[in-house]
Amino acid sequence: MIFTPTTLTEAIRYYSDPQTCINAVAMMRWQDGSPVCPKCGANQGERNHYWLKTQMRWKCYSCRKQFSVKVGTIFEDSPLGLDIWMIALWMLCNCRNGVSSYEIARATGIAQKNAWFVLQRLRLVLKDIKPVMMGGTGTPVEMDETFIGGKPKNMHRSKRLKQQIGMNGYAEKTAVFGMIERGTRQVRASVIPNVKRETLQKKILEQVGFGSTVYTDGWPGYDGLTAQSFIHETVNHMEEYVRGEVSTQAIENFWSCLKRTLSGTYVAVEPFHMERYLDEQMFRFNNRIGHDDGSRFQKALSQVSGKRLTWVELTGKEYPKAV
Repeated sequence: MIFTPTTLTEAIRYYSDPQTCINAVAMMRWQDGSPVCPKCGANQGERNHYWLKTQMRWKCYSCRKQFSVKVGTIFEDSPLGLDIWMIALWMLCNCRNGVSSYEIARATGIAQKNAWFVLQRLRLVLKDIKPVMMGGTGTPVEMDETFIGGKPKNMHRSKRLKQQIGMNGYAEKTAVFGMIERGTRQVRASVIPNVKRETLQKKILEQVGFGSTVYTDGWPGYDGLTAQSFIHETVNHMEEYVRGEVSTQAIENFWSCLKRTLSGTYVAVEPFHMERYLDEQMFRFNNRIGHDDGSRFQKALSQVSGKRLTWVELTGKEYPKAV
């Protein structure tokens, strides 16, 4: 029987052994934990692979290439041990208001810049790459838009100049659109360029099934949804917040959790990276019911395969050349 940690203390003890970490990742990415060569596709059943004990990796009999359990996962090309990755993933999944790179750096002993890169790669792991259509005939779905970020007039002059887009204009707050299905309590959110009608309704048509009962506030961008085969009810926040079943309280609860995380833990997030922080918050929110810390971590660990994020992709900056 495979042991599954349920607390952070148990996780630190369990994943302190490198071989345990390798076995855990192997079980998640390969059937029965039997390694498959990423180069030629040969598996353990066809011809056995060498296990190079001193290097903690396999060597393929067929193509003679060496490979570790990290290859083909989010951990690929990382010099950090899997024990650090495991603890960072555990804390990211289970800390309700997120975990900062400074905290990961202090807890694991790595540099803050490295911790930031680790967390950004792990946020890609938490991204839902196969979202299903929300709603359906008569299913209630709440929708709302919000803005994240500070006002240019409150910024330091150097920061304000970076956001200047013209002689007198500035890039305003980041617009985010979200929706939540009441029955499943699953939320979906994404960064949008603006809150115009065509932008909002394009998102709705892509992600919500026809016939759904849609609840929104009185923003004009939602006008005309009835003509798109939706049942549309609105609540005027100038007068009321709830009218019977009509409200947007559930999605606003998600905005509250998101903004508390961003302002309290991460303090300042560039719009370029906002999508990853949304993925992080959605994962915790969507897996809060029916999961404990251990099962939530196991679900995230099962998603590490087939994902890759390099420093250049993340920042657009090349590695410094050796002198």
